Amino acid sequence: MNRLLVLARHGQSEWNLKNLFTGWKDPGLTDLGVEEAREAGRRLKALGVQFDIAYTSDLSRAQRTCKLILEEIGQPDLRTIMDQALNERDYGDLSGLNKDDARQRWGEEQVHLWRRSYDVPPPGGESLKDTVARVLPYYIREILPRVMRGERVLVAAHGNSLRALVMVLDGLTQKTIPSLELATGIPLVYRLNEDTTVADKKVLEA
Repeated sequence: MNRLLVLARHGQSEWNLKNLFTGWKDPGLTDLGVEEAREAGRRLKALGVQFDIAYTSDLSRAQRTCKLILEEIGQPDLRTIMDQALNERDYGDLSGLNKDDARQRWGEEQVHLWRRSYDVPPPGGESLKDTVARVLPYYIREILPRVMRGERVLVAAHGNSLRALVMVLDGLTQKTIPSLELATGIPLVYRLNEDTTVADKKVLEA
């Protein structure tokens, strides 16, 4: 388990359930989201995974997911660093809007462009490119050095902040990253080579 990095998107949130753009808003987990987080922890425990440190965002849905995973693997008191750099992509003026209502207001094509393009931000918000520019330096400065020293690191965060990391780890491009969707509560288990490339990857699906 040397150079172990586990990425986990938070469990289903109340706004995921309501089909709302969430971004930096801070709804909690649903009952299903709590169970997804606990199940993620149980799958990691079944692999025999233990962590040296955990990272999460400044938003409660990711923090609670992190806490529930650590409880399930028997490490409830593990040092956990919270940082805004790992927050979800900021959806700006779309935050809190129903996605179907947004399509009716701006049109299917425009909303799809905001959601899935690499470099077109919604009004007042961030594109995925902007999110990468925020997340990647933090990863390189704070998280990657720990992994390369042999520490086992958990990152519990969000669909888009984790897509930014997966883009780099999996060698995805601006053309291929828009099609990547990360499911709630499904851990991605990476083991890195000495040159920081990926030696092995497991997706812990049900």
